[in-house]
Amino acid sequence: MEPIRKAALVKATIVELGRAGSLDVTVSQIAKRAGMSSALAHHYFGSKEDIFLAAMRHILSLYGAEVRGALAAVDGPEARLQAILRASFSPGNFRREAVGAWLNFYVLAQTVPEARRLLSVYQRRLRSNLLSCLRPLVGVRADRAADALGALIDGVYLREALKEGPPDSAAAVATVMEFVASELGKRK
Repeated sequence: MEPIRKAALVKATIVELGRAGSLDVTVSQIAKRAGMSSALAHHYFGSKEDIFLAAMRHILSLYGAEVRGALAAVDGPEARLQAILRASFSPGNFRREAVGAWLNFYVLAQTVPEARRLLSVYQRRLRSNLLSCLRPLVGVRADRAADALGALIDGVYLREALKEGPPDSAAAVATVMEFVASELGKRK
């Protein structure tokens, strides 16, 4: 039962973070959404911070699996770059709850060392994946282009979190692909 209950709490945390749009979510709210008591939630995770970290690990795990799957299906640096970017904005990763959780994760990383570490791991992996695709495409400009793409991804998430309605995966991908096209047009 423990793995099932923990998974339910993680999913409830993501939904509550997306609903609230902030870290002002209580363990009681999370537990209620998961259909259990706050005492049981504390038993499984210890603290609200630990529940938030478990939710972020879950989101990062889903994102990583999506990227790996997308990369396995393509060949060549340009196709691999597009696969990474499409995975970043896939419907599974780019839904209201996940976007809200990502933004709250950035807030948490400002004060919680473990959250900062997880964020750093994600950023290094993203940058490394982008660089491996960009080096053959833009040469010495790869470092700058990878940093710009990382910032653009973050910015698109921020804009989507602040607008009304559900996130628009197609528009997000189009925005990022326009930047990629302009960078690739410059070539080495």
